[in-house]
Amino acid sequence: MFLEIVTPEAVIFSSEATSVAVPGINGEFQMLSNHAPVVSLLISGKIKIEGTDITSINENFQDKFAKDADGRLSLEISSGTLEMNDNKLIILAD
Repeated sequence: MFLEIVTPEAVIFSSEATSVAVPGINGEFQMLSNHAPVVSLLISGKIKIEGTDITSINENFQDKFAKDADGRLSLEISSGTLEMNDNKLIILAD
């Protein structure tokens, strides 16, 4: 799936991903490629991103992302909204 993370400042991430976990209002949930269409509000927590070749992080915002030992990226957010449709996931985050 194609993932795009947008903040009020800029598009901070734009790349293919295999799995994305987000802090939804009813708990954390995960989306994989070809997930059913969904729109959800996000609460404070971490967006966790998995992918085979994640390289498209806006250079001005690389310090906002953390990488664990398995190569997964995470991004701390305070709130947001997401839309998954046609294998494209857009996250509007604060």
